[in-house]
Amino acid sequence: MSMWMAKRAARICIPAVLLAFLTPGCRSPSDYTGQADRVAYKIIDEAQRQVLGKTEHFTIATPADTLRRRLLLDQNLLRFGPASLGAGEVKPIKQWPDEDYLNTQDHEDDAVTPGGTNGVLQITLVDALQIGARNSREYQTQKEQVFQTALQLDLERDAFRNTWQGTIDSLFSAETGATVTIDDKGNTDQRSVSGLENNGSLDLSRRFQNGVSFTALLGLDLVKLLTQDKLTNRGVFADATISIPLMRGSGRFVVTEPLTQAQRDVVYAIYDFERFKKVFAVRVARDYLAVLQQIDQVINAEENYRGLISSTRRAARLAEAGRLPEIQVDQARQNELRARDRWVSARASYTRRLDAFKVSLGLPTDARIELDESELDRLTATAEELLGDMAGKDQDEKVPPADAPIELVAPSYENAGPLELAEADAIRLALERRLDLRVVVGRILDSQRTVAVAADQLRADLTLLGSGSAGARRTLASVAADDADIRLDNVQYSALLSLDLPLERTRERNLYRNSLIAFEQAVRNAQALEDQIKLEIRNVLSDLLESRESIRIQAESVAVAQRRVDSTNLFLEAGRAAIRDVLEAQESLVSAQNLLTAALINYRVGELDLQRDLGVLEVNEQGLWQEYTP
Repeated sequence: MSMWMAKRAARICIPAVLLAFLTPGCRSPSDYTGQADRVAYKIIDEAQRQVLGKTEHFTIATPADTLRRRLLLDQNLLRFGPASLGAGEVKPIKQWPDEDYLNTQDHEDDAVTPGGTNGVLQITLVDALQIGARNSREYQTQKEQVFQTALQLDLERDAFRNTWQGTIDSLFSAETGATVTIDDKGNTDQRSVSGLENNGSLDLSRRFQNGVSFTALLGLDLVKLLTQDKLTNRGVFADATISIPLMRGSGRFVVTEPLTQAQRDVVYAIYDFERFKKVFAVRVARDYLAVLQQIDQVINAEENYRGLISSTRRAARLAEAGRLPEIQVDQARQNELRARDRWVSARASYTRRLDAFKVSLGLPTDARIELDESELDRLTATAEELLGDMAGKDQDEKVPPADAPIELVAPSYENAGPLELAEADAIRLALERRLDLRVVVGRILDSQRTVAVAADQLRADLTLLGSGSAGARRTLASVAADDADIRLDNVQYSALLSLDLPLERTRERNLYRNSLIAFEQAVRNAQALEDQIKLEIRNVLSDLLESRESIRIQAESVAVAQRRVDSTNLFLEAGRAAIRDVLEAQESLVSAQNLLTAALINYRVGELDLQRDLGVLEVNEQGLWQEYTP
């Protein structure tokens, strides 16, 4: 039959009916998505329980009705297209494989519902933390990185699972004008000859964690001539192969290193995400308070502007009465214009800072949003607790003579806040609790394993190969033969011992040397992070001390400036002060008020920074924090 020429051949995919027989069932793309989600979430759940001692709800599914989407629709904001409202609004292309994926009804809604009036959304600090956790694009990306790391671990696990493969081929061959024998006398004729070959096979492969690889195959051939005698034939065959590394590449430690590293990467991803949640929450709070600080500056600038307008009018009236020279009126007018410029600049800065804050939360920049200013009142109450009776202490003290010795009193921890820990205690706590430090320490162990695996690659290859086969295949060329069967008394075996001497290992040598360098780098990275942590702790403690002292100084400065404004206004009316004195007093009051607010916010942010750097600030899956109590 070797003279036959194939005229047409077709490889036929497994029909749905046969696929349903060989597998649990036909799966759609959404089924595969669901399976991947279940596997990844299970891995993440196990990793959370292992490294955190608890589990938290984790999902990368975006809410169907996000706050961003509601703001765009409710406030009728401009948008470029459907994608601005979310993936669920995007029109799928004709070839889109999964209709259910874009069905937003399958996703949970955004549970964050801040209040508001007159179409303006009012956000508290707690709201901001939750909104950021649900709407921030950076936050979503961090979660997806954890999810993808879990999928990579599943892929590494798959390398050690049973792998099944099944194929079915159907080949039709036809030849016109072929010479065939038509009788016992050997007479021939020119006729068309055609035949059909059907082949099916089922493969099993498995790699074991000790390095052994095993494959097995079971196949069936069905051959039929469609012309002449219409002969049929069947072939059944089976074979198995095993590969056993005896030197290089053998042993559980070497073989499972990719799996071990993937497992460690999931742990690191959990650590990194927990660290990110702390950093993100503190950043949201810092930005939130920075906007409130800018609002306070706008209020102070407005009050100062109004006060200077009144001063200018009063100066003009006094000048008309001949009690004040015109030059002082012009001076008042200049200060009024300067105050207006400061007011306009403060309003513009507030708008820019608020817009930047919206972007950090993943909200539209043109959304109408207001922040809860009562947060500043809480900071003021905290400041009063820190100051105690120190605000008026200097006024009650008797003023010493001018020539008395001067003793400078350095800032102390006499009225320190609860988080102003002793430096050694704070550093010790940070070294115990910082998750990023655990990651770099783990990287040292990873690099040691890499060195060991690289050293293994320098050895010789000694591999034992074994194979066995039974039965036989059938084609159109052997259609006249007897049917083939698998018989245990007719099995072929073979064994091969292969030795590859380590005569050329340039690549492996360089990889080994580089692995040693990577180990040294991992140690230096751990040292660098340790020193950085100590530096951060020392800096934050210093900032807290400075901010607390600044609160006391600026509180006294505000009180002095207010008394100065009141007295200079009275002296001006009595003709005992110049307008310049009033203007300077007003300028000092505004400056002191702004600096006091800045000190209050700096102290609060410093407390959060310290908790973040100590690793003791707990942030849950909703973005809400639980602060540390010493």
